[in-house]
Amino acid sequence: MKLYSTNNVNNIVDLKEATLNALPEDKGLYLPIEINKLEPTFIKNLHKHSFTEIAYRVSSKLIGNEIPDSELIKICETAINFPAPIRKLKDGLYTQELYHGPSLAFKDFGARFMAETMSYFIQKENKKLTILVATSGDTGGAVAAGFHKVKNIEVIILFPKGKVSPLQELQLTTWGDNIEAIEVNGTFDDCQAMVKKGFLDPELNQYNLSSANSINISRLIPQSFYYFEAVKQIGQEKDITIAVPSGNIGNISAGSIARNMGLPIHTLIAAHNANNTVPQYYNSGTYQAKKSVSTISNAMDVGNPSNFPRYSILNGSTWNNLKNNNLAFSYSDQETKTALKEIYDRFNYISEPHAAVAYKSLKEKTVDKSHNKIFLGTAHPAKFHEVVNEILELEIEIPESLNVLKNKESYKTTLKDYDSFLEYMRNRR
Repeated sequence: MKLYSTNNVNNIVDLKEATLNALPEDKGLYLPIEINKLEPTFIKNLHKHSFTEIAYRVSSKLIGNEIPDSELIKICETAINFPAPIRKLKDGLYTQELYHGPSLAFKDFGARFMAETMSYFIQKENKKLTILVATSGDTGGAVAAGFHKVKNIEVIILFPKGKVSPLQELQLTTWGDNIEAIEVNGTFDDCQAMVKKGFLDPELNQYNLSSANSINISRLIPQSFYYFEAVKQIGQEKDITIAVPSGNIGNISAGSIARNMGLPIHTLIAAHNANNTVPQYYNSGTYQAKKSVSTISNAMDVGNPSNFPRYSILNGSTWNNLKNNNLAFSYSDQETKTALKEIYDRFNYISEPHAAVAYKSLKEKTVDKSHNKIFLGTAHPAKFHEVVNEILELEIEIPESLNVLKNKESYKTTLKDYDSFLEYMRNRR
């Protein structure tokens, strides 16, 4: 597998380099030079394959011979060992639950696959890897769960103070061992900017830095798996529209990879909260990053999505091409609350704010009502139980895996800017 930088097509690396170093020095993002299509017979017969088998076939087609088949099968069996079930709400309307992994969020797919892949690449090298990851909520918890006690890998998680849910924060700060949590006085965009700056800082080269954010291509590859699993479960008799809760645009970029591999997804919808940088681009043709604002769907609070260059290239690079079989919408907190309550009242189904944004997008006039429509459920409702309980006027059950966190000791360091982060890194020597 050969990859190039979105800022320099001549900057070509292999998968190991792209995985372990994550970000090119030219500040671009790595993308495969070629995305190979899967055999039409395999696509047609998805229903004959297990989720793990699908994961192996998709990753093998993308990765090629960089990881031996025997090792790649092990990686898929270890990482993709939980389901991604489709729930039918009514004829033509479905949700896919992507939160049955260890951290109860869709990020588990990417984090676990990436942990296994990184471990494979460094197992024969006598060096340590330090992973920097910025999180708006769910990424950090999934990365912590996926990398906890992984040999020769240390993880530093940066999260915005007061802008993740209480349970999300516990998922970031209660691990210890090789997992460190940093609370930043700022937004997710501030955290993300600190991580990116750290990668390009010569003083930090000694740490062999890598990223577990969706800027790392090894995070996006496994996120494509569950799109295949969704199509497998609902069948291919009708055209399919999938609405994706969107923040940093990694998830829908993975969906775009799946579609480029031949998966019959007719329309992908980038469903955003009040952080509407991408929907405004759809409307105007001008990309204008902005400062993020806090919402009840906090994992999507991103004003400058890192993956937008990838998403654009994967969908034809130009504004007109991007709008071909892609849509983007944004909604206020009040619209999100109304959608969440509607899901419960109409279908007796408990969802959460991020999925509710995606559900809302499927009701837009420009969405083809004849399609089978899926909105992705990216996190367990209990992770946002304060908001969900208030809106739905009920008391949802907290899974034991979250409840136990309340009795664990929390470890975190509070920093205000990149200079304080740099000093923190110096003191770790």
